[in-house]
Amino acid sequence: MQKQIKIKLAVFMFLQYVIWGSWYVSMGTYLNKVLLFNGEQIGLAYGAFAIGAMISPFFVGLIADRYFASEKLLAFLGILGGLLLFILPGLTEFNSFYPMLIIYCATFVPTLALGNSISLHHLSNPKRDFPLVKTLSAVGWIAAGLMLSFIFKGEQSAVQFYVAGTVSILFGLFSLTLPHTPPLKTGKDVKLGEILGLDALALLKKPSFAIFIACMFLICIPLYFYFVNMNLYVTELGWSFSAAKMSLAQVSDILFLILLPLMLRSFGYKKTIFIGILGWALRYFLLAGSVDSASFQTTFVFAAILLHGVCYDFLFIAGQLYVDEEANERIRGAAQGLIAFILWGVGAFVGTHLAGKSQALHTLPNATGSVQHDWQGIWIYPAWGALAVLVIFMIFFRNPAKASVAPVIAGRKQDNLETL
Repeated sequence: MQKQIKIKLAVFMFLQYVIWGSWYVSMGTYLNKVLLFNGEQIGLAYGAFAIGAMISPFFVGLIADRYFASEKLLAFLGILGGLLLFILPGLTEFNSFYPMLIIYCATFVPTLALGNSISLHHLSNPKRDFPLVKTLSAVGWIAAGLMLSFIFKGEQSAVQFYVAGTVSILFGLFSLTLPHTPPLKTGKDVKLGEILGLDALALLKKPSFAIFIACMFLICIPLYFYFVNMNLYVTELGWSFSAAKMSLAQVSDILFLILLPLMLRSFGYKKTIFIGILGWALRYFLLAGSVDSASFQTTFVFAAILLHGVCYDFLFIAGQLYVDEEANERIRGAAQGLIAFILWGVGAFVGTHLAGKSQALHTLPNATGSVQHDWQGIWIYPAWGALAVLVIFMIFFRNPAKASVAPVIAGRKQDNLETL
């Protein structure tokens, strides 16, 4: 029975990330090259996901946990999301495309939390089995990139939304095969503070925790420069099959996730998270250095892509585990809700907006061949920004007094709104 459940959950995770990976990486290129949206509009479009992340806690807390079985709600959201994705290619003006994208993201983001919840509810040993199931999410993202590049050649085409929409409907139908998961809080009152994680604000009385939260928010500002601009950058460099090549980031993600428990046991939270922030600074300095480096340009860009595992796992997964350790049992869920709201909601919205504005400000008046932006200017600011966050973190953050990281990999289960 458990074997069947694990297989179904793994397929579920795979399909979920095929949907996400089919459009999120390449949307900026499509919006710029085909719809001719400006940089600020592209930043706002990527911020639609952040708006979905801010809506998701209300949706899950007020509706999903109280009234509907999770697998049925997932089926509804998957099918509805697929239909909304089919509508997007017909919307070529920003004033119509952007609101529809927000509505779509509000249907997709809750599936991330619901999928994790179902997995944790039905796996007999989630500490052991959930990370293995979750690995299929990275495989799904890789598959999306390969499929978009080699089968559909869709990085600069609306076909990416049709691909994502088709898989979304399949995802919705497949969700009906998942184990029955009734609402967990039927008849219970759910407080707003519980939904938003406000009960965890008491943790901010700890100076190191307050510094950690501040640094996580600040790092989101440079972080989203990569997601908003990277595919457009390599497209202007003349790369073909860009989505497939960028999926190497998820290969790196899998490898460094395996290394994460060893890192935390050997170095603790401060050094591990320090390396994660350093990875972001190094990634942007590599990209800035690649702009005028004819000999090492491709090498620098691939190195920046392959740093993804360090950037994501050593920073965000380790950070979520730190939050889990600092919170007691009563506020653990609230603490994870708070960090998710900051990282994938408010932080993502600010970061994507500024990344879009930077792209607009660095648009060249006269293109140099296929290059239409001052990429040196776009990449160097987040490089210095990440370095500034690194200095703040290094000086003021202190390891928790009780640094027990034996069950570290189990913290992956707290990743309600996982990214690239």
